[in-house]
Amino acid sequence: MAKQTLHRLSPKRIATERKQGRYADGGGLYLQVSGQGTKSWLFRFMLDGKARQMGLGAVHTISLPEAREAALKCRKLVHEGIDPIDARARERVTKRLQDASTKSFKECAEAYIKSHSAGWRNAKHAAQWTSTLEMYVYPVFGFLPVGDIDTKLVMNVLDPIWQAKTETASRVRGRIEAILDWASVRGHREGENPARWKGHLANLLPPKSKVSKVKHHAALPYGGVGSFMVQLAKRDSVSARGLEFQILTAARTGEVMGATWSEIDLDKAIWTIPADRMKADKEHRVPLPEKAVVILSEMLDVAVSEFVFPGAQPNKPLSNMAFLQLLKRMDRGDLTAHGFRSTFRDWAAECTNYPNDAAEMALAHAVGDKVEAAYRRGDLFDKRRQMMDAWADYCGTVDEAGADKVVPLRKDI
Repeated sequence: MAKQTLHRLSPKRIATERKQGRYADGGGLYLQVSGQGTKSWLFRFMLDGKARQMGLGAVHTISLPEAREAALKCRKLVHEGIDPIDARARERVTKRLQDASTKSFKECAEAYIKSHSAGWRNAKHAAQWTSTLEMYVYPVFGFLPVGDIDTKLVMNVLDPIWQAKTETASRVRGRIEAILDWASVRGHREGENPARWKGHLANLLPPKSKVSKVKHHAALPYGGVGSFMVQLAKRDSVSARGLEFQILTAARTGEVMGATWSEIDLDKAIWTIPADRMKADKEHRVPLPEKAVVILSEMLDVAVSEFVFPGAQPNKPLSNMAFLQLLKRMDRGDLTAHGFRSTFRDWAAECTNYPNDAAEMALAHAVGDKVEAAYRRGDLFDKRRQMMDAWADYCGTVDEAGADKVVPLRKDI
């Protein structure tokens, strides 16, 4: 009978052997027992006339069948003239490179936001990206490899919110698409973008225009603004003064709440809002009527902050909800602060002869096309000052016949 050259060791021998030394299993595989009694596997081989040896792992980690399988793979490599030690080293390097290039969706999202935030209008925009991703996306696939994101996962994010929060869901979809496009360009994923709308998700979800009704900001008819201002003046609070100021200047809520004293020139009665705080990314000068200057003088007498209308904490502005809460306390929850811009616009169009462009510029809206804008160098400031003075006078006149019926916001406001 031929002498057995493979599988010489038995599980019992491996478990009970205590003497230091090397014990052959055959085919270059050895059980190695150290002087301290620890046991490991060793593969010994000859390549290019040189004797070499390669550790395969500890006995308590690598079982006998696993050690024999590893030794078989090594023998095949040696047969092909490949050094198994070098082959293993290359495999480990390759794996480390693959692991380094495998990024999660969240890692890609954070990198995308960091690289693009410098071009966004303000920190609030970046914060909105982060908050929506944390709320809706990361719990579903934030920590999955970005290359594994598919249509099913994207739909798992969008399905629960597409009907109830259509506008938010649409923005989330767009943000996922942008991040996945970024990841593709950076080499972190391949294939089509599963968040793409046209020709893809458009076949799975209804257009947002078919789902959600457009809700306009509730606005007070201009005939009732005088009586409203009387009631507002009776309120002794920072939010009341802030809302008065917003109505008199026809500014946006965020522009008023973020207003700082450095933007105000009381002597010239001008409020200059820097471009980075404007929706159109363009500096906006606001002529201040006398009543608005009075409000600012009152706020200046008690100034405790860089903000004109500080919140509960002096170093922070009013909360975004301050005006809405004020209106609710006045039993005018049917109105919104933004809606007063519509009130002003309707008054300017129906009760005055001021140019349409002047009213649009007062609202910081773009006027005309790009060609017209190129020729129009001024901002009609003098005409706007006259108009805002007239508006302030109108706001100070109580029209008992003015109805308090709420009208929808004009679409161009």
